Amino acid sequence: MRILLVEDDHRVSAVMISMLQRRGYEVEHAATATAALEAAPCDLVLLDLNLPDGDGVDVCRALRARNEQIGIIAVTARGEERDKITGLRVGADDYVVKPFSMAELQARIEALLRRSVRQVPAVREIAQIGPLRIDHAARTVHLDDAPITLTRKEFDVLASLARQPGVALSRERILLDVWQTTWSGKHTLEVHIASLRAKLGRPDLVETVRGVGYRLRT
Repeated sequence: MRILLVEDDHRVSAVMISMLQRRGYEVEHAATATAALEAAPCDLVLLDLNLPDGDGVDVCRALRARNEQIGIIAVTARGEERDKITGLRVGADDYVVKPFSMAELQARIEALLRRSVRQVPAVREIAQIGPLRIDHAARTVHLDDAPITLTRKEFDVLASLARQPGVALSRERILLDVWQTTWSGKHTLEVHIASLRAKLGRPDLVETVRGVGYRLRT
């Protein structure tokens, strides 16, 4: 997942960038309101409201007007109730007051991602995707009518991919969907993907999308 960090304090931004990258996020840094509005598209914005060339509230309003789906978390020293209300009203999804811990920020990011995951349309109870037939109620999988025995987590990974067949899902989205967190063991998802491919006997069905995550072939 790509995060835009809008923060003018370079000491704070350096620490946040390091911590976010260690958690597997791709981070772009903008130190001004102008740079924030000119940045490339992203999935989530961590937005300081005190910026040297403008008010972060105006940046928030502009980003929200541009993209209804983008996640925005205000990360600021403005702790007054009226500031929080203003930030939320102009489009922020959440509001974190400095100083904060990275554990708290991570929890806020994950909560926002969970809301995003719930917006994905539910899969049909029985889905036929190419040679795969997935019965979500019975939690069974057949490939060319032959039953495939999967562990609980292997099935959950496959089910996550089956929600949007043919669409590349980020590693973070699958982790959040299956493990309810984006902060897991270093190779947790990769190990389960490898095992899933081996049991299916068709490694090509679960494709690696370089720089993004994985996709279930249709």
